[in-house]
Amino acid sequence: MNYKLTKLFVCGLLLSMATAGAQSLPAAKPNPWKDDYRDISGMEFYKSWGTYNVHDPSCKKFGDTYYMYSTDAIFRENRKVAAEKNVPIGYIQVRTSKDLVHWNFEGWAFPEIPAEARQWVLDHANGQGATNIWAPFILKYKDKYRLYYCVSAFGRQTSYIGFAESNSPLGPWEQKGCVVKTNVGDPMNAIDPSVVTNSVNGEMWMHYGSYFGGLYAVQLNPETGKTLKTDDFGHSIARRANMKKDNIEAPDIIYNPQFKKYYLFMSYDPLMTTYNVRVGRADKPEGPFLDFFGKDLRDTINHFPILTHPYKFENHPGWAGVGHCTVSQDEKGNFYMANQARLSPDNHLMDLHVREMKWTPDGWPVVSPERYAGTKQTAITHKAISGNWEIIRVYESKHERKLEAGQILWGENLLQPGEADLSVKVNLQANGTISGKLTGKWSYLPAKSLTITVGKETLSNLIVFTGQDWENQTETLLFTGLDSKGRSVWGKKVK
Repeated sequence: MNYKLTKLFVCGLLLSMATAGAQSLPAAKPNPWKDDYRDISGMEFYKSWGTYNVHDPSCKKFGDTYYMYSTDAIFRENRKVAAEKNVPIGYIQVRTSKDLVHWNFEGWAFPEIPAEARQWVLDHANGQGATNIWAPFILKYKDKYRLYYCVSAFGRQTSYIGFAESNSPLGPWEQKGCVVKTNVGDPMNAIDPSVVTNSVNGEMWMHYGSYFGGLYAVQLNPETGKTLKTDDFGHSIARRANMKKDNIEAPDIIYNPQFKKYYLFMSYDPLMTTYNVRVGRADKPEGPFLDFFGKDLRDTINHFPILTHPYKFENHPGWAGVGHCTVSQDEKGNFYMANQARLSPDNHLMDLHVREMKWTPDGWPVVSPERYAGTKQTAITHKAISGNWEIIRVYESKHERKLEAGQILWGENLLQPGEADLSVKVNLQANGTISGKLTGKWSYLPAKSLTITVGKETLSNLIVFTGQDWENQTETLLFTGLDSKGRSVWGKKVK
């Protein structure tokens, strides 16, 4: 036999085997950052907080850069130490990124809490509150950038939504005054602003609110950035039955031109533990918004779909507080959801989570089970699907907590048994059967969807793609979708 031909054949065979293996088995890839940042949590390390101390984010892409703004929540905050170490601390954290993976901490948007907002809260809350700025929201109108924000007193409706303008997303910012302000006894709470423009008629709407009365929508004057009608609070768009116990807050609204729908994302439950994201949709920015089953979000029931919830894959302590999201879009039409997440078991560290967002055939958003790491997408074959997987079913918590102002009381920051959604291991065998902790059958149409049948339940239209396995630091296959009850189903392939 010709030696050169034999060598070429063997090399080609090995290359073919390697290529096949690369598609069917996870490939090692270090995570872009670690989850536990306690060693750089000191105030002097603030420039290293690219993905750390992120709380209530708002993110938009302007030009080739993503800009993120968030509540100034800092693990082990110490303003005395900050002053001693010449840290230019302010209010509203600002970050930038070119790829949604690597983030630069740019500092703080404002040097102080706007005086008018602070005075309103202090005057109407017995001198309490107004110690921070919460839940900023960024948008661009014509050649101006507008940064909306809220100032409040914890546990009260004494709240103020204002905004500032700048010629640059990095400031400096000029305060423009009040949009909506509320006081004790009002049917709503002026926090957590989010703004969207009607794609047809140019109307601008702000969505805001919390467990005090639920979520509201009010029309804005696009030119002024304030309410179209003076002292207008708008109308109710989403609520829950027991507002004191069943928290609802953090609206974020987007438009998807593919389905010609406006999607209202909102967070349920207390932020340190079982915080989770739900979504409804409407034909117009002002609603009415309907859930997965066509129920009006103003109906006092728990609504679906549920997109995120505390979860834990193997080889990791897990995550809680995965809520208060912001949804952004790139120039190719891809959507991404970012939110705070709290590292278990203590749930005090606040990490940035950015996830790819996918869409079901009937127009509902779902998110990746893993954080985005810029993984290049490749064609996925039926053969590549077979192997070991971890699957998570996303369920809402049934545990009853003691709450105040819609949040947990001090000392209840830990998840209770059963509150985190845990993964189960299964094997999707090449012959189309499923073995392991679950048994059944599966099928896959390349570039279409994965279908899994377990017992009498069939999970269809599961979207398969490549991504990062953060728990095992590898590239792998992932899937996401919804079951018939509107609950997310997540999966990742493991060795």
